[in-house]
Amino acid sequence: MAKILVLGGSRYFGKRLVNRLAESGRHEVTVATRGLAEVRYDAPVTQLRMDRTNEDSLREAAAAGPWDIVYDNICYSPNEALAAVRAFKGRVGQYILTSTLSVYELGKVPLVESDFDPYSYELKLGDKPTFDYGEGKRLAETALFQEADFPVSALRIPIVLGPDDYTRRLHFHVEHVQQGLPIGMPNPEAAMSFITSAETAKFLDWLGETGSTGPMNACSDGNITIGGILRFIENITGKSALVERETAQEHQSPFGIPTSWVMDNTKAREAGYRFEALDEWLPELVRHIAASGQ
Repeated sequence: MAKILVLGGSRYFGKRLVNRLAESGRHEVTVATRGLAEVRYDAPVTQLRMDRTNEDSLREAAAAGPWDIVYDNICYSPNEALAAVRAFKGRVGQYILTSTLSVYELGKVPLVESDFDPYSYELKLGDKPTFDYGEGKRLAETALFQEADFPVSALRIPIVLGPDDYTRRLHFHVEHVQQGLPIGMPNPEAAMSFITSAETAKFLDWLGETGSTGPMNACSDGNITIGGILRFIENITGKSALVERETAQEHQSPFGIPTSWVMDNTKAREAGYRFEALDEWLPELVRHIAASGQ
């Protein structure tokens, strides 16, 4: 039975991962969160209170091991990554960092893992407020891959969608169309990759089972333009989207990018993983959100 620690598993795909691991009956699962809210899981898990930004607190969680696998969903800076390198030294069999499409620069399509190389990137130190989100994640990967003495994987995912999305990014578009509100979007024909919260948890589980190391892209098969998403919404709601190049900030699309930002998932597929197709789940998710907003 594998002993697994999940750093940050109180909501969204982190909670889905914890439930998936615990329900399998094959793992002893511990979740470390700030403990700010009571969280109920679908199967028994051990819960630890931990401040991810405090190295002493992180060391206490590490000392509850050793751990076969650690999933880190809440590492956003090189200083946090280096704290994990020190805390989990000799205490973990595989360390899996949840990373992001944002490590890649806009421009190249599609993006493959080698388009950002954390093994050769210059390591700079700093805490989360020092860097923007993408650079923080680039440097977190860099710190782990260059400094850890344990095996490291980095899951790079695009925007995650699902009915449980607390950021409500797809909800924003559906609700704006339903209410006739403007949507600010610089380029409706820019394409993006997406993945569901359920598949993100499934892929993280698979990554732990395979023991694969290094960076790995994970996204649904296929991509879609932002205008294509709006056309789905228009067809399902029977209302027209009001798209404007510039709007007030509260109406700016969270998908508003100037050019396409698309991932290549070939590496994961060649390793044996089979992704869901985007066009199989996205329309149904739009229908669900539209119905819940009526």
